[in-house]
Amino acid sequence: MKNLLFIYNPHSGKGLIKDNLAEIINIFVKGGYEVTVYPTQRRNDAKEKVKYSGYNYDMIVCSGGDGTLNEVISGLMDLPVKPVLGYIPAGSTNDFAQSIKLSKEMDESARAAMNGLPILVDIGSFNKKYFVYIAAFGLFTDISYATPQEMKNALGHQAYLIEAATKIPNLKTYNMKVEYDGGKIEGEFIYGMISNSISVGGIKGITGKNIVLDDGLFEVRLVKKPKNPLDLSAVFGNLLGVDIKIDSVVSFKTSKLKIESDEKVSWVLDGEFGGALKKVKIVNHKQAVKIMSGISKG
Repeated sequence: MKNLLFIYNPHSGKGLIKDNLAEIINIFVKGGYEVTVYPTQRRNDAKEKVKYSGYNYDMIVCSGGDGTLNEVISGLMDLPVKPVLGYIPAGSTNDFAQSIKLSKEMDESARAAMNGLPILVDIGSFNKKYFVYIAAFGLFTDISYATPQEMKNALGHQAYLIEAATKIPNLKTYNMKVEYDGGKIEGEFIYGMISNSISVGGIKGITGKNIVLDDGLFEVRLVKKPKNPLDLSAVFGNLLGVDIKIDSVVSFKTSKLKIESDEKVSWVLDGEFGGALKKVKIVNHKQAVKIMSGISKG
């Protein structure tokens, strides 16, 4: 039999994995695998487990939120030969899972790990760290995660405008120099997003259009300091996919970036704190990981 390592975060999604664990393992065994089960114990546990023992397995499947997926893929990136990866989303947002069409139902995602279409995806490096689908800084970084789900459901895009309005009194700008494929830009920015995903914080369209996960390119959106509250509202509308032309939002695609700032800037990688830094180098590693998608082979 082939060997499969199943790593799961027992605390993701309010611990719902415990009600599905037996069925998930049964699906893997029926798929022809001898299964090793490993519940994570602490931060970076999943990364270390994959980095130091991942080479022993034909396949690795992980279950948890975006942070767990980040750890597992970070471990895979250190392996010279990478096993194929399966993913059972169990977080609150699961942006990357949406991008590869995985179901919120754990048993369905477990079946996709066995029978779905394997696809190659790009992975980003951020100095010496990795990210799966987004590296971001600034004002809007936590709004998509902080906005209450009930407000999102009731008000739609207006919910984000309301949440953004609470941030205006503490609006922070960062003086930055950005170099990318064939271009440079300088200015005072309040937000930046380097992504490889169709959604962020559950918002589709915020990363741009024509998203391809294996083309070796990031989608980049940088937001300059708005002139007034009305300008900020237009910025948010633009980011949320409303067809508003505005000079404050700069968008482009690139395979790499170098960003320098006058002061330390706090970054978020896949929803987790990525450090406070003055200089960052971000590189797209094209088609670095093979992952089982929810797309049917047929």
